[in-house]
Amino acid sequence: MAIEDDRATEADWLEGFPLPREQTELIGHSVAAAELHDGYAGGRLHHAILLTGPKGIGKSTLAFRFARFVLSHPDPAKAPPTASGLLPADDRVAAMVSTGAHPNLLHLRRPWDEKAKKVKTQLTVDEIRKTVTFFGNAAGVDGYRIAIVDAADDMNVSAANALLKMLEEPPKRSLFLVLSHAPGRLLPTIRSRCRRLALDPLAPDDLDAALTSLGLTVAEGDKPSLTALAEGSVRRAIECIENNGLEVHRQFRSLADAFPRLDRPRLYRFADAVAGRKGADSFDLCADLARGWLSEHMRLTLRSGVDRLNGYAVAWETVNRIVAETDGINLDRRQAVISMMQSLAGCVAK
Repeated sequence: MAIEDDRATEADWLEGFPLPREQTELIGHSVAAAELHDGYAGGRLHHAILLTGPKGIGKSTLAFRFARFVLSHPDPAKAPPTASGLLPADDRVAAMVSTGAHPNLLHLRRPWDEKAKKVKTQLTVDEIRKTVTFFGNAAGVDGYRIAIVDAADDMNVSAANALLKMLEEPPKRSLFLVLSHAPGRLLPTIRSRCRRLALDPLAPDDLDAALTSLGLTVAEGDKPSLTALAEGSVRRAIECIENNGLEVHRQFRSLADAFPRLDRPRLYRFADAVAGRKGADSFDLCADLARGWLSEHMRLTLRSGVDRLNGYAVAWETVNRIVAETDGINLDRRQAVISMMQSLAGCVAK
C-alpha cells in the first residue's frame, strides 16, 4: 500500500492540516515564548527544556518556532528583541525546518513501521541513538544543534535511558526540547536534568482563534460543547470536528444519563457510530469520555465517602485494559465500546 502523502508517516499528522514543523502561527503561549527568548538572548538558556501540558495545545508548534528562532540567530548576543513571544525567523531557515531538512535540527518521534503501515506505538531507542551521530557530526552550520523529543511519554525504557545519558553529558552548544503530556510518568532523573516550562490549555477565545486560522468554523450553538470536549487542545477540537465528535459526545451522555440501565438498541447504534469508517479517532474519543465520566464520579464519591470508590476504580482499570488490548492486538472496536459502556453502567449499579 503506497502512502499518497509521506507526511502521513508522522505521528502528529492530521489529514488536511499542517504539521507542527510547518505551522508558522502560534496562538497563545506568548509568556512561555517570551521566557524562552529571554533565556536565549540573555545567555541563560538551559541545555534541556521540558515543555509540558496536555496533548494538542501547541507544545510542538512552540518548540519548532523557538528552534527556527535559535537557528536564525546563532549568536545569542545578536538575537533581536521580540514582542509577545513572536520569535522572528529567517525565511530560508523556516523553509528548511518546515521540510525537515535543516542540518542542525533533529526531530525524534515515534517512527513509521513500514511492515505494519502505521506509526509505532513507542519512541524507540534507535531513534534516540540518532543523537549520537547528530551531535557528533562535524557537518552542518554554525550555532546550536537542537533535538526535539516529541513526545518523551512515548519512549520505552531503553530509549529513556539513552536520552538520560545524553542529558547527563550534553554536547557543546546543544539544546534539547523535550515535550511531555504527562511529565509525572517520566524518569525523575530526566525531569531533574531539564528546566520545566509548563504550558496551559488554550483559553476558549484562543481555541476559537486557532480553529479559525486553520479554516474551521463551528456553529455558535456547538461551541460550548466543543470547548468542553477539547479541554484547550486544538488537536482534540479538530478530531472532534472531523470525526463527528459532538454527536459521539451527545450519544455518550444520553447513555450515561440513564445508568445503570442500558438501552441495548441505543448502545449498539452508539458502538456502530464509534467503530465506523473513522472509528480509530472516535474510539479514542469514546475512551476519553469514559475516563472523564469516571473521574467526575470518583471526585463526587470522595466528597461523600469512599464506600463506592472501589467500583469506579475497577471500571477505570477495565476501560484502560480494553483500550490497551484493542490497540495492541487489534480487537473488534465495536465490542470494545460495548464492554466499556457496560463497565461504566455496572459500577453505578454497585
